[in-house]
Amino acid sequence: QVQLVESGGGLVQAGGSLRLSCAASGRTFASTAMGWFRQAPGKEREFVAAIFWSGGRTYYADSNKGRFTISSDNAGNTLYLQMNALKPEDTAVYYCAAGTPVIATIQYDKDYNYWGRGTQVTVSS
Repeated sequence: QVQLVESGGGLVQAGGSLRLSCAASGRTFASTAMGWFRQAPGKEREFVAAIFWSGGRTYYADSNKGRFTISSDNAGNTLYLQMNALKPEDTAVYYCAAGTPVIATIQYDKDYNYWGRGTQVTVSS
């Protein structure tokens, strides 16, 4: 089992920044990648960003490229999402996930086995 706990959400004005953290514990070595997804009210959950442990390659949704940065600590115990230039449309619950996706499925939540409970991000205009 892998336990994931997100933190760092909050209320920020448009143009501001937030840094989300995800503390991972348990059998983290069983996952090959970790990612961030988000879900806004009335919308489907969507991919935000992900990182493969082997090689550290990162992937981003087109809407986030250049604004968001995914990273992790050297031990692989904490995942981060630095969010800059936030927009009201970034408002959502942000979830941390771990699993075994491949490059072709990195953006699909079905390949992530473990999920945190989420942290709310609200961007005011």
